[in-house]
Amino acid sequence: MKLILTWLLHAAALLALAHLYSGVEVKDFRTALAAAFVIGLFNLVVRPALVVLTLPVTFLTLGLFLFIINALLFWAAAGLLEGFQVQDFGSALLGSLIYTAFGVLIDSALQRLFSPKTL
Repeated sequence: MKLILTWLLHAAALLALAHLYSGVEVKDFRTALAAAFVIGLFNLVVRPALVVLTLPVTFLTLGLFLFIINALLFWAAAGLLEGFQVQDFGSALLGSLIYTAFGVLIDSALQRLFSPKTL
């Protein structure tokens, strides 16, 4: 149940992002669901490999290169899906930062909602 709710809220976050920032466009909620799924899949499968492969660069930039990796994955997801568009790399960078901020808020809220209550 928590996984489905997380997926739905991340899709809603993508729609909110598209509404707030003109560099990212999402056609409808169905497209947002697909985009949230693809971004989540990329973060689960591709991101760890990229982090390991770019470890020296990430170390030299004191971790700032991770923002580039996130932007590239966000941009790649937009390239795979019809109806989800990112204008350029700068838009992907800013869009991924805003989407990540929404994700942190969503995960924090869901953690409080689904945490066991102690009396």
